[in-house]
Amino acid sequence: MSRVIRFHRHGGPEVLLIEEAELPLPGRGEIRIQVKALGLNRAEALLRKGSYIETPGLPSGLGLEAAGVVESMGAGVDGFSLGDAVSIIPPQSMVRWPAYGELATFPADLLVKHPSSLGWVDAAALWMPYLTAYGALIDIAGLRPGEFVAITAASSSVGLAAIQIANHVGARPIAITRTSAKRQALLAQGAGDVLAAEEEDLEARLKAIAGPQGVRVVFDAIGGPLFVPLTVAMARGGMLIEYGGLSSEPTPFPLFTVLSKSLTLRGYLVHEITGDPARLEAAKGFILDGVQKGALRPVIARTFAFDEIVEAHRFLESNLQLGKVVVTL
Repeated sequence: MSRVIRFHRHGGPEVLLIEEAELPLPGRGEIRIQVKALGLNRAEALLRKGSYIETPGLPSGLGLEAAGVVESMGAGVDGFSLGDAVSIIPPQSMVRWPAYGELATFPADLLVKHPSSLGWVDAAALWMPYLTAYGALIDIAGLRPGEFVAITAASSSVGLAAIQIANHVGARPIAITRTSAKRQALLAQGAGDVLAAEEEDLEARLKAIAGPQGVRVVFDAIGGPLFVPLTVAMARGGMLIEYGGLSSEPTPFPLFTVLSKSLTLRGYLVHEITGDPARLEAAKGFILDGVQKGALRPVIARTFAFDEIVEAHRFLESNLQLGKVVVTL
């Protein structure tokens, strides 16, 4: 028997329950790990609420990121040994491959032997934010040295990963956050400039910072009315990559700005990277190289114990954090 976290109905953090479950042995090509830490993501809160892109049958497990020790292996697994320290590439389906548990099973090709420089907490917080940011900024946009990149939801784990990746390739990150409360923290995390969307004229400030060069790449998690000032400040031929929808307001399509500047507005999910073996290998190489060089390092907002999963989810949704929420076992 193993303790797992499941929910039997959609709702707030209080629907998460710790239960005893009998887990099957790993099948062919699968590895089961003894979990040491879990990285929490907004996607899990959306699944719990019933508003994620994936619709689970109930009861359902959840969770996209974990780090731990190889506990058992199914047939046909090569390259791993019992006791290896590993972290998990987020699976295409967290309903099929839930991470929230003392033991969790995944396809072997989603496991990575993480660098010895990373402890369990950092390893569990690595792959979702850095794969998401890498896929948008490097794989799709081809971010180049000296270019400006505007990053909304900049204090999130993905936003902070994007700031680090931009700096790693010599680009110039502009962090966009709701208020000025996190300005100094974002500057300390490497943002070249910080804009408070609810307190400043976003269009004017972006134009003042980027000048005639403009902002070629926008990495946006919000949508809504921000689309207008973001696109107006973009460079001709620029690209806005949308990976979220945090705004509850309608998102306008800035038709004439898009036409006059030949802009690309593109939807994006990290599944584009994790579902393509060649692109995933390139991403892993880039991220692990950055980790080993000290350029990429997860920012941890707060850690919680496994038994505090409800409190952890409440904090996850509070918008108080800067960086990743992690649960330890």
